[in-house]
Amino acid sequence: QAQFVESGGGLVQPGGSLTLSCVASGTIFSIHVMAWYRQTPGNQRALVARITTSNRTDYADSVKGRFTSSRDNDKKTLYLRMSNLKQEDTAVYYCNQHFTPGAWGQGTQVTVSS
Repeated sequence: QAQFVESGGGLVQPGGSLTLSCVASGTIFSIHVMAWYRQTPGNQRALVARITTSNRTDYADSVKGRFTSSRDNDKKTLYLRMSNLKQEDTAVYYCNQHFTPGAWGQGTQVTVSS
């Protein structure tokens, strides 16, 4: 089964930047549409960004223009570059295959606070 390990989260001030990484295993990474999700306490996991096998991307309206997703198929790694972070971006961030999800990882906590 596909498995994912997210990293790169942390505490950042409003307006700051972070880059998240997600390393995949147990899957043929290059053939899957990949996605980033985020979850806050008491809420369902929400889609943040998707990237196709041909590197086409789309984003939730709330992050459009601030977040950029990319992928390195050779390294089986998905990235999320987040800039101009806002307090409402505070969440645990996860990655997964969008159409055929594998096991969910632990996620990485992003906290935006002054």
